[in-house]
Amino acid sequence: MGKRLIVVCGAGGFIGGHMISRLVQNQEIDLRAVDVKPMDEWFQQTTGVENLSMDLKDPDSATRACDGATQVINLAADMGGIGFIEKFKAECMLSVLVNTNLLMAARDANVERFFFSSSACVYNADKQRDADVMPLKEADAYPAMPEDGYGWEKLFSERMCRHFTEDFDVSTRVARFHNVYGPFGTWEAGREKAPAAICRKVIDAKKAGKHEIEIWGDGEQTRSFMYIDDCLEGVSRLMNAEVPEPINLGSDELVTINQLVDLVQEIAGIKLERRYNLDAPKGVNGRNSDNTLIKKYLDWEPGIRLREGMEKTYAWIEAEHDAKYAAAPSDDYGK
Repeated sequence: MGKRLIVVCGAGGFIGGHMISRLVQNQEIDLRAVDVKPMDEWFQQTTGVENLSMDLKDPDSATRACDGATQVINLAADMGGIGFIEKFKAECMLSVLVNTNLLMAARDANVERFFFSSSACVYNADKQRDADVMPLKEADAYPAMPEDGYGWEKLFSERMCRHFTEDFDVSTRVARFHNVYGPFGTWEAGREKAPAAICRKVIDAKKAGKHEIEIWGDGEQTRSFMYIDDCLEGVSRLMNAEVPEPINLGSDELVTINQLVDLVQEIAGIKLERRYNLDAPKGVNGRNSDNTLIKKYLDWEPGIRLREGMEKTYAWIEAEHDAKYAAAPSDDYGK
């Protein structure tokens, strides 16, 4: 009997690259990595893996991706931070084609288990108007009022997973990610999320000698942030458990954006004057993960503290920044 084949879609991205790096350590499985980007643009490249560059919005590519697979982990999506998803709603929604094609291909290939990476952006906006937010329970996704564009695509794809399980016996697992961050991710050019963006801005200011930072919104909006290692562990546990409904996968350590800036300044050893851009995208006022359900199903929850994760993330982004801008004038930082 041959090895089990696990397929990771979106393997050229941030989470997907880390997922492949984790799974390749298991000598009892074969791996196939799939991403729409050319190979030289993948965030991480791993040897000993079947790497395929193709567009899963094409049904034939999805069929090729799932051929012979035991498990499919779908992390593929056209997305970014709040500045990206508020501007490119149609592009975000087109990711529905990826998940739809993969579900049909997984059904036809008799895949044993299918994972879909959903998002906390599925939650009803009315539940997130106050910065002092109550942690979001899974039931708070309904009645539906998700983030326009990106959130609707994720919620629809969750329903697709549910109905493929009900109608075609495709065993699906769904996790709603809450702000995953860490090394080997986007840190400039518009798709980066708050932790990476703030690290970059602090590094820019420190290197350029301009002791100021722009913050989107008033800085009082609240979020929780999950370090990449917790995300990978959660997906692994979920794929090996009986969990018949979407569950939160996120830290419940709530902070304001101002507190996140405080933390990065402490790590960098610098104090910056803050300029608040009240016209910039800032998302909902408050969002946090209620981890009651994940603890019930998995007897586990994400536990890496924000400071520990941000220290690692800052160090990696600073090294990347130095490598890119070491010989560049300070005015080029962030371009």
